Amino acid sequence: MYDFDYKRPSTLDEAATLLNEDSVLLAGGHTLLPTLKQRLAQPETLVDLSAIDSLHGVCPDGDLLAIGAMTTHAEVARKATIPALASLAGGIGDPQVRNRGTIGGSIANNDPAADYPAAVVGLNAIVNTNKRAISADDFFVDLFETALGEGEIITNVTFTKPEAAAYVKFDNPASRYAIVGVMVAKTSSGVRVAVTGAGPCVFRQTEMEAALSRNFSPQALESITVSADGLNSDIHASAEYRANLIKVLAKRAVAQING
Repeated sequence: MYDFDYKRPSTLDEAATLLNEDSVLLAGGHTLLPTLKQRLAQPETLVDLSAIDSLHGVCPDGDLLAIGAMTTHAEVARKATIPALASLAGGIGDPQVRNRGTIGGSIANNDPAADYPAAVVGLNAIVNTNKRAISADDFFVDLFETALGEGEIITNVTFTKPEAAAYVKFDNPASRYAIVGVMVAKTSSGVRVAVTGAGPCVFRQTEMEAALSRNFSPQALESITVSADGLNSDIHASAEYRANLIKVLAKRAVAQING
């Protein structure tokens, strides 16, 4: 690990003043700290967000649910008033990961196998920063890339409670990262199907959304063939295997909702 200055601001404004091209934000640290230890990054300043009270907490307000960026997976699992979101958070990693990792850190990192991107896109959430509000469909751009600009800090993620939703994943038994994870939700804007783990970045399966809008049942997905083009292929699963899993897991999610 290279030397760096460590800062732990107590306000969002203070944190923003510390940001520049040579500084890095620290949330849960599950990706950043191993990267630093392996000397794959060399920031001059590490800005720890853990002391900023306004970034913590699960705040339900009628049909809205705002979750602070520094809220841990464990707290989301305990307190989220959207059952599918609480279940998703409870299935991330192991107890150590769930008690240190944060929702803001996860979506800002945008790991292709992370669970939260499927929830944010599937539930049509809004990602709020210190500068603007970003819709879920615009936030995730590509592999480890988001719409966040220079000096932007995620403050919270706002979810609107869906009519119904379910998240099902096929995970790596060691890391519990999603080899494929599918969130199916009935929202005010229609049926949404979000897929994580299968491609370089979370994406919506629009063909399935259209089919489920006509007939919300597992049988509605039978005739759909998911292409393997552009999907991930690695030691854990081929692109073709992941393509098949998308359909299998989507059907399971729909069946769970119809339960």
